[in-house]
Amino acid sequence: MQHTENHLIELLPKTVRKRFLALCEPFELVLSAELSVRGTQLSHAYFPRSGFISLVIDIDSHPPLEVGMVGREAMLGSELVLGEAKTPWRAVVQGAGSCWRIEAQVFRKAMEEMPALEDLLQRTLMIRLHQQSLASACERFHPIGQRLARWLLMSQDRAQTDQFHVTQEFISLMLGVRRVGVTKAASDFQKDGLIEYHRGELKVLDRAGLEAESCSCYEADKLLHSELMAMKT
Repeated sequence: MQHTENHLIELLPKTVRKRFLALCEPFELVLSAELSVRGTQLSHAYFPRSGFISLVIDIDSHPPLEVGMVGREAMLGSELVLGEAKTPWRAVVQGAGSCWRIEAQVFRKAMEEMPALEDLLQRTLMIRLHQQSLASACERFHPIGQRLARWLLMSQDRAQTDQFHVTQEFISLMLGVRRVGVTKAASDFQKDGLIEYHRGELKVLDRAGLEAESCSCYEADKLLHSELMAMKT
C-alpha cells in the first residue's frame, strides 16, 4: 500500500500535527510544473504526500543540472527556516502527485508558535546542506552508470512504485551528462535484467541489482537522513 502522508508531518506530535495541518491546504503536483524560480523568495512551503520534485541549477549557457530531489520524506522550502532567504534553484515537479502547501508568512509564524515544528525543520535544513555536498562529490567523482543507478533508486523511492515515466533526455539533463552516456548505461542495465525501458516508460525489475550497481552515495544519503532525523536537540 502506498503511503499518503508526508513523513515530516507524521513525525510531529499529534497535537502539533493537527494544528499545523489546519494551516495547510491540499495542492496537486502537476508534472513539469515549476514551484520556485532561482533567485526569488518562495511564496509557499510544500510537503509532498506522493510524487516528487527535482531541484535544478542553471549555470550560464550550460544544460540544467539536478542537485537534489524532494519526496514525501522531506519538504520544499527548508530555506524558509532562515527567514527571507532566496531559493538557489528551480524546483520542478518530476513525478505527479499531491502535497500539503502552506503560505510562507504563515509557515514562519507557525515555526515561532510551535517549537517542535521548528526543531524538526532545522534538522531538515541540515540534511539538505549535507545532501548538496554529497551530490556535488558524486557528480565529480562517480561514473555515469553508478550515478544513473543511484538516480533510479532515488526516483523509485519517491515514486513509490516500480514503474514511472521518464525520458532518457530528461535523465541526461538531471545527471548533467550527454544523452549517449545515459543510453549506454541504461542499455547495459536492460541487458542485465535490472530495468525495462520503452518509449519513456521505465520499470525497475531488479532493485537489489540496481543497488549493487549504484555508487556508495545512495546508502550514504539514506544513512545521513536517518541519523539526522533521529538527532536530539
